[in-house]
Amino acid sequence: MIAETVCSAVAAAGLGIAAVTAYRKRFLAATRIAAYSLVPLGLVMTGVVDWLADTAFSPTAWAGFGVLGLAWVLFSTTRAVERRRGGTRKERRAAARGARQEAVAPTASAPSLGPAARTPATRPAGRTGASGGAGAGADDFSDIEAILKKHGI
Repeated sequence: MIAETVCSAVAAAGLGIAAVTAYRKRFLAATRIAAYSLVPLGLVMTGVVDWLADTAFSPTAWAGFGVLGLAWVLFSTTRAVERRRGGTRKERRAAARGARQEAVAPTASAPSLGPAARTPATRPAGRTGASGGAGAGADDFSDIEAILKKHGI
């Protein structure tokens, strides 16, 4: 009974504030205030306030809210862990399968990357090995040039 009276008073006060706001030619704000002030009145008229009052004094209802809260915490925790790991189990398995396959260019007939991409026999003639000096730096750039040429850059 008290809750209905308070909600009705809040609605009446809100409508009064909306009228004053409309008088000041702020119609959009007045409409918004009127909408907010009619919510408690609508809750009283639909019986939600009575239901809430009955629920507020029910230990079973509070236990139910506790169980719902626990379920929400568990869902949130599992979602956070899933995001840190990188997706669902199905997504992780697909990523692991993709990582196991060798990298192959879309139009290539053989793997473009691998452990033995360049052997000593396929190096250009006239270049020194990786023994140091200027030849080692030139050899590094020849690898880069070969990769760029292969991709048409």
